[in-house]
Amino acid sequence: MSDEMKRQVQTNFSKNKEAYVTSSTHKNQGDLDLINEWLQPEQRWTVLDIATGGGHVAKSLSPLVRSVFATDLTKDMLQNTAKHLRALSNIHFVVADAEELPFLDESFDAVTCRIAPHHFPSPESFITEVERVLKPGGIFLMIDNVAPEDEDLDNFYNTFEKMRDCSHVRALMVSEWKRLLHGATLSIEQELTRKKTLPFPDWVKRTLDNDQERKDVERYFQNAEEKAFSYFSIQKENNRIQSFSIDEWMVKCIKET
Repeated sequence: MSDEMKRQVQTNFSKNKEAYVTSSTHKNQGDLDLINEWLQPEQRWTVLDIATGGGHVAKSLSPLVRSVFATDLTKDMLQNTAKHLRALSNIHFVVADAEELPFLDESFDAVTCRIAPHHFPSPESFITEVERVLKPGGIFLMIDNVAPEDEDLDNFYNTFEKMRDCSHVRALMVSEWKRLLHGATLSIEQELTRKKTLPFPDWVKRTLDNDQERKDVERYFQNAEEKAFSYFSIQKENNRIQSFSIDEWMVKCIKET
């Protein structure tokens, strides 16, 4: 099951590689500035950016550290990102599975992962690997979409994400992430939960070519119960879905020494 999910991720991201470079959501400068502010990177650092996608975090960190290893499961995606970032000589691109990293123990001063873990079949394995490759006292910084702490809303959210992107596995609740981090030697230093507004037309087109499938996702939104309509701030204009908001969690952890 896990291997099949990973193949689906590779297929989807190969097909949509350029869309993730240009995506307004993924290249949000405010997000990238906040990562740098929380990390306070040092010039001597070697940083690992897991599931780099369009390479936005790696690009942002590149001038501030010694080197960045940008990894992704999807070779086509990584090849395309490397082409865009070829002027940055201290970024090294490595095809790698987030749940089975090809690096030695305690190799990195910091590990980042942004808007990706909801594609990982085994978040537990991902956290175990992050903990393993981080140096003692190193920083782990993650940003991802998270599900509401409500069963109905969690189900609604993860259902529409899966409809729109079959490589979506599951967005966890913050409480679930905290349990995983608590089981590792990663102590939370700082966290932030915030709403992220997504433009529906751009969001749905990024992964779906088929017009009928796009209409099915829009219909799912249109038929949402009032609780979901309100929670996700679904906005309509001329009876078409224009935007909605989801929860995003940003967390900074330190590996215990």
